[in-house]
Amino acid sequence: MTMAEDAGTLLIRIRAAVPALRPSERRIAETFVADPAAANLSIAEVATRCETSTTSVVRFYQRLGYAHYKHFRIDLARAVAREELNRSSLPEVSGDIDRNDSLEGIVSKVAMNETLSIADTARSLDMEALGEAVALLLSARRIDSFGVGASALVGLDLQQKLSRIGRTALNWHDSHSAWTSAATLDGACVAVAVSHTGATVDTVEFLSIARRSGAATVAITNFRESPLAGAADVTLTTAARETSFRSGALGSRIAQLMVVDCLFTGVAQASYDESMAALRDTYAVVHDRVIKRA
Repeated sequence: MTMAEDAGTLLIRIRAAVPALRPSERRIAETFVADPAAANLSIAEVATRCETSTTSVVRFYQRLGYAHYKHFRIDLARAVAREELNRSSLPEVSGDIDRNDSLEGIVSKVAMNETLSIADTARSLDMEALGEAVALLLSARRIDSFGVGASALVGLDLQQKLSRIGRTALNWHDSHSAWTSAATLDGACVAVAVSHTGATVDTVEFLSIARRSGAATVAITNFRESPLAGAADVTLTTAARETSFRSGALGSRIAQLMVVDCLFTGVAQASYDESMAALRDTYAVVHDRVIKRA
């Protein structure tokens, strides 16, 4: 391969690759993400700037699918241009959230972060993998979901949506309950695990147990080379942009919810008549509980 298939996703793929890179390659990745103009430098200049060897620079762009540095530079320039275009319709804010930001500044930065997380995820989401995941959920006798922390909320959202269209779906908040449930799954079941890093031990164990039990496994994560992805039959990757407030799960949560919405909608559309009838029935039940104003 001499060029990546989609130049527009190059920055997304660089960000996603960071956790799996060697320290020297990670410095290179972080340099290009922080300052894409660094691609104007020669291989030797990049190596000097990142305090590494030219071999590490070559290994870095080859890991991303490029045989030649010039092709990497061209695609990086295209990716930067596309990102600048996406940012042009957003408020002009820059930098991470800091202690001196006003509430207006915080709103602008959060909005930009989440908007770009959704846009990047939509651009990079593997349609073939999404189709495979939809097919698995569509034919499943039972669907179990699990996540830890903010990812647990995403798993719950999936369970609630699937239940509304008549699918047998369970969500587990406690890891031990999730593991024991995973051990009872079989080939007619699907386990869905959610983790931004893909390295949360409890979540990886849930998917591993489910796979050993014979269930099909689906991972929703930001990192394709993560342990969670390794335990999944199908991996749906987000492209979240986290800030220093990572513990608040800002961009990651909204990107995961976007993937869940796509997954749910795909299942509902594939079983359109049945799903629409279920949605009407469930809406009617909830709507009847709304207090009517005089």
